[in-house]
Amino acid sequence: MKKYLLAPSILSANFANLGKDIEEVLISGGDVIHFDVMDNHYVPNLTVGPIVLQSLRKHGISVPIDVHLMIKPVDTLIPIFAQAGSNYITFHPEASEHIDKTLQIIKENGCKAGLALNPTTSLNYLDYVMDKLDIILLMSVNPGFGNQCFIPNTLKKISEARKKIDNSGCDIILEVDGGIKIDNIGQISKFGANMFVIGSALFNSHDYKTVINDMRKEIETS
Repeated sequence: MKKYLLAPSILSANFANLGKDIEEVLISGGDVIHFDVMDNHYVPNLTVGPIVLQSLRKHGISVPIDVHLMIKPVDTLIPIFAQAGSNYITFHPEASEHIDKTLQIIKENGCKAGLALNPTTSLNYLDYVMDKLDIILLMSVNPGFGNQCFIPNTLKKISEARKKIDNSGCDIILEVDGGIKIDNIGQISKFGANMFVIGSALFNSHDYKTVINDMRKEIETS
């Protein structure tokens, strides 16, 4: 696996031409597809479901797909998303009655498991499940909508999460989602993140390859 992973988010893509748009960001250097699932209950937005994910797989999208479940409850939908083609599934601890059980369900369905933490959600949720995590997703905006500004206090949280991962000795990806742009991705990586969800900064551009190349340069020189 690459040291750093860029994960274009379909939330900012062109849904009228989704398969082609995703192909273009992958050809331009994207590593993972970030798939945001919102239910208009846990978050105030409604997005896409497993049928869209399955359609992307049938279209020929073969890279890892990182499914971020912003839904409540989560357990019954995990097997459906796994069968549709997920590789990673993350959920919010507030959306689960039993976090350990939900992580187990993800693993039993053949996916890598992760917790997603909102800007004000404590890192303490990680303490008793580090050995069951493959990925930790830190939200650097309030979940629900794209094109928000990065919350600066997230940098401290990234640093603290990186220390927890390093001290645990576990092989866990530290992912950050929200407001990531060319001018801040280097700093975010410096604080310890190694997977970056990129949305409007990429899809609002007319040149995906240049944006991705510039982001990699910022990471490598930070």
